[in-house]
This record gives sequence, C-alpha cells and structure tokens, in this order.
Amino acid sequence: MKTRNKLTRTRKLLFMAFIIFLQIYWYKIRRKPKDKWEILWGEIGERFRKTLFELEGLLIKIGQFLSTRADLLPSAFIHQIEDLTDHVPPSNWIEIKEILEKEWGNSLNKNFISIEKTAIASASIGEVYKGVLQNGTEVAIKVKRPNIDSVIQTDFRTLSIIIWFADHFVPMPKGFINFKVLFKELKQVIERELDYSKELDTILFFRERFKDMNVVQIPSVYPELSTPNVLVMEWIEGIKLTDMKGLNLLTESREELAKRLFKVFLPQWLEPGIFHADPHPGNVLISKEGKIILLDFGMVGEISKQDAAYFQGLIQSILSKNYPKAVDCLIHLGFLLPEAESRTIERLLAELIAIQPSQLKEMDIFALKMEMNDLLQALPIQVPTRFVFLGRSFVTIEGIIRNLTADSELIDLLKPVFIEWLGKQGNKWSFVWQWIQLQPIFKIFHSVMEFLDAPQKLELLKEIEQRRQFQFTIYENHKKQLFQLTLIGFTGIVVGIYTISSLIWQMSCGVTVVSFFGYFICSYKQRKWMKYMHEKRR
Repeated sequence: MKTRNKLTRTRKLLFMAFIIFLQIYWYKIRRKPKDKWEILWGEIGERFRKTLFELEGLLIKIGQFLSTRADLLPSAFIHQIEDLTDHVPPSNWIEIKEILEKEWGNSLNKNFISIEKTAIASASIGEVYKGVLQNGTEVAIKVKRPNIDSVIQTDFRTLSIIIWFADHFVPMPKGFINFKVLFKELKQVIERELDYSKELDTILFFRERFKDMNVVQIPSVYPELSTPNVLVMEWIEGIKLTDMKGLNLLTESREELAKRLFKVFLPQWLEPGIFHADPHPGNVLISKEGKIILLDFGMVGEISKQDAAYFQGLIQSILSKNYPKAVDCLIHLGFLLPEAESRTIERLLAELIAIQPSQLKEMDIFALKMEMNDLLQALPIQVPTRFVFLGRSFVTIEGIIRNLTADSELIDLLKPVFIEWLGKQGNKWSFVWQWIQLQPIFKIFHSVMEFLDAPQKLELLKEIEQRRQFQFTIYENHKKQLFQLTLIGFTGIVVGIYTISSLIWQMSCGVTVVSFFGYFICSYKQRKWMKYMHEKRR
C-alpha cells in the first residue's frame, strides 16, 4: 500500500474533496453553461482517478462502484474512472508469512510442502498465493493485505466526514445521488469482503446451490485452514473468456459457452438470495471440459423475494415484447420516477430491443455508451441503490456474452435458456398468458380499459402533485418569514449598538438567535421531507 499513514491519507482525501467542492460552488455561483460543466466534471474525474491510484486501498473499490452509476453521475466523470482496475503491487513475503503463521499458530511446513513467495494475484484488499498441501493437493491461499483493516477504517471515517459535508452544503442537483444510502451500502459490501469467513460461507452456499448443475464448477474450501484473514481453496485453472485462442481449442462452440454462462447467472439474478457481484473475466473462467468456473465470492449482493418476482416479470415481458407490462415492472422496482411517461418508455424499450447485431457492428460502441449515459440522465430514470451490484453483475456478463457471440442475435440465443428456467420454476403458463395478451383482440380491450381509467388516474396524479406543491410552498414561506426576522434582528443589533440601548440590543439578539435556529430547523425539515419524497418516488 503506497500510503499507509493515517494522517497523510486523511489529509489528501479531505484536500481533494475541498478542492472539488470549491470548484462546484464557483461554477454554481457563476452560472456556467452545460459545456463548461462537462469540462469541470472531466477535470474532477481526472483528479479523483489520480488520487485513487495514489492512495489505493478502499478508494479503488469506491471508484469501481461509482463507475457503475452512469444514471446519476456526469458522463465526463464516468469516462475518467470507468476503466479502473483493482491491481496493487503485492506485499513483502515476510509480512505475508507473519500473517499466515499468526493465523495458523504454527510453522507453514506443518500443513504445506511449499508456498510460492510471489503472489499469483494482488488486489487492494487481498492477495492470492499458490501452495501445495502435505498430501500433494494444490491450493489457492487468499491472504488479507497487512494493516488493511486499519487503512480502510481510516478511509471510512474520512469519507463519512466528506459525505456529511456534501449532503448538507454542496449544491448538487436534485435527485443527483443519495450519498448516505450509497455510503451505507458500500460500507456493508466492503466490511463483508474484509471477513474471509463470510466468503467461505458464501462459497459453501454456491456449491450447494449448483450441486446439480453439471456445467458449473466452484472451488472446494478448507475450513480447518481458513480464518477471517486467510481463505484456503481448491486450486482451479481455466481459460479466460477473453482468450479467444484458448476458447477455440475447446469442443464447445462459443454460442454454447454463452448459453452455459447465462444458465449459471440467470437464477442468481431472478431468484431470491445472493448473487456473484463481481464476475469480471478474471473471476469467471472456462475449464478444459467446458464448465463455467466461478471464483472470488468476496463481493456478493442479495435479491429479495418481491424484487425477484418483478425481475422475472420484466424479463418475461421483454421476451414476449409486452412493453406495457415491462414498464409496469420497472415502476414497481423503482427504476422509473412518477413523472416518467409510460408510452415514451415503451417506445424506447421497443427501439432498444429492435437493434440488430449487424447494426451494432456499424456503430461506434463508445459513442453509443456515452449516448445511453446521457439518455439515462435526461429521462426520469434512476437505478435504485440496492440494485447497483446487480446491474454491475448483469452488465459484465452481458458484455462477456456479446464478446463471445458477436454475430448472434442475443435475445434469440438466450431465449431457450430462459424458457427452460421458466419450466423449472413452473412459470411457463405466465409467459404464455403474456403472449396471448399481446394479440390484437386483447390489445383493443386493454386500450379501452386504459382509456376509461385515464381521467381517474390523471385526477389522482394532479391531487398528489398539488399536495406536494402545497407542502413545499409552506416550507418556503416559513423560511422566507424566518429569514426576514433574522434580518430585522441583525438590524436591531446594529441600532442597539449605535444607540447604546441594551434593551434593544438584547431583544434583537434574542430575535436573531431564535429566527436563525428556526430557519435552520425549517430547512432541515424541508430537506428531510424532500428526501422522503425522493425515496418514495424511487
């Protein structure tokens, strides 16, 4: 770790945040145009990226996390941090050896014939070494970096200060990002990743979950050698999904590998429970037998039963091209804000699904991605924070599958896998019913019912909006009155000092203090109410 000193890390983090806050305030005061803001966010992203690489540790994880929030963060900022890699130079072997001996309480020779002194992989939290047990079995030894717990706790404390300040004083746009929720979820994920005993339990869970699926391979673990700081697993070698030469040597086609990959991850995304949240090409390999190898279960997410049901409905709707139903699922999941126009979102979904692979080849993919980021920010769409890791998992696997099967129609390729999964879940009749509802006679019936319900829905929306506006006006009027009282109090203080009247001075001080605190309390209640309304909208 380049910078372990707590004061140095804290100082550099706070200095970076202070400079960024000043820049945002300055641009806000000067009312800079949109193109200038884009340049600023690019500069902020570059400064952020350089600081991450300098301090490493938790900050690399934060950068990777934020790079998934294209729906909330400016595209210029995302562009600077989207390719962050969690690769840190390995620690000194002497320090790693001391950790292993401390955790096992004995000499390494008791359990191992040998352990390679050079790390096979090295990241911000842990490192992996290859070892050979006394019985000749090759294993992977995952060890936490020296002093990483202390470094991360320091970073968390510093970040909590920055987030508190940003949440209360930085003029971010409405709905820009919920810092508190984001920080809470990030802290939960990182703290879980710091405890290898939890990762061991996760591996055992996945081994049990996929025990009957012969196309997936998950390493076995050695609980007797594992601790919260050390995890010993079966050593598994495989081919990276980006190694096209290696994949061409397999008997299975790339299309078959893509189906198997989808078959392994589909249940994770659509069934209640935990899912692999970091399936990058280094963590998902292919064995010589064509099996999907899953590695590194430190970062996982969880799906509730209710969310799983709506996600299943969303996928069914897209496959059956029932876009009104798909929009309804998106609303229940919280992806669409109330002001979203359903018809517009339906047309957008239809256009996105209609894009052919041949068209994608002719497009500038980077430009398309930037355009999609801008579209997400322009439309009343926001990814709920609880789905950030799910989205990361899905997008990563989707990218791998597209890379494997560039010439295939993605939906046609994966649809049979989904239908097979539906059959196992007992939901195939739901899919058939959705298809029937799309037939012309049902479309006419649906349109008539929607037309009849429209006045009532419009009236309800109008009433809700009026109530929101009324409550907002009340808060604004109270703040205006209290601000005026504060000004009167200040004026009274000046008059009291000028006329040397203690009575006027004391009364004015009392009015000023009371009105100032009243203004602060009213502002706090208004912010709290707006956040509450924002959460409800999400």
